[in-house]
Amino acid sequence: MTIITDPWFYVIAFPAVVMLGLSKGGFSGIGMVSTPLLALMMPPLQAAAILLPIIILQDLMSVWVYRHNWDAWNLKVMLPGAVGGVGAAWLFAAYVSDAGIMLAVGLIGLALVGYAWFGPPPPKIPQKPIAVIGMFCGGLAAFTSTLIQIGAPPYYVFVLPQRLEKMVYVGTTIWFFAVINWMKITPYIALGQFSTAGLATSFVLFPLAIASNFLGIWLVRITPTELFYRITYTIVFLLSLELTRRGVTGLWGA
Repeated sequence: MTIITDPWFYVIAFPAVVMLGLSKGGFSGIGMVSTPLLALMMPPLQAAAILLPIIILQDLMSVWVYRHNWDAWNLKVMLPGAVGGVGAAWLFAAYVSDAGIMLAVGLIGLALVGYAWFGPPPPKIPQKPIAVIGMFCGGLAAFTSTLIQIGAPPYYVFVLPQRLEKMVYVGTTIWFFAVINWMKITPYIALGQFSTAGLATSFVLFPLAIASNFLGIWLVRITPTELFYRITYTIVFLLSLELTRRGVTGLWGA
């Protein structure tokens, strides 16, 4: 069985897979750094294709764990937009700059955190979010997730301000991105991103993926709700800052 043999690849791949496991366990922001890490060794879309089988395996585990914890309204609103987002990514994969995508996603994340930290306090009476905005955010999340496996910031813009109950929020996030990840299979095949070596390497990393996924599930269950949201916003801020830096550096270098 042919696999990637470069030891430096695994030096980077191991922490990337662990962060994906923590992400799929419930701390979803952490997983945003996985594809940029692997992109240090290969083109971002190729890195995303190696990670996709691992992500789908982790999705199957997490969907089962959170099978009773999800918000139907959010999924019903965001998933139709996600179909369009995956399709758009497929069409524009050869023309969209990775640096430009990273910059856009990073700025979206920073805007979200800035509003949450410094904006007006949320209304005392919960207000129903606007469905059209949810469809747009779902589409943008699917678009960026397909190209660079980073769809969380646009998703957070719509869902985090709703302050869903912790386990419902985690389950909704798991289900939303699990559906998107299955949608990506066809575009990745059409774009020729799957290879025998890549798939074999994904298989070798499966045990680490499973172990880190269970660790993430355990950590979410023992973390108090307010602390969980503080950690989530902090993760989004730090990763969005890094994505913005990478985007600016990439565009400036171009």
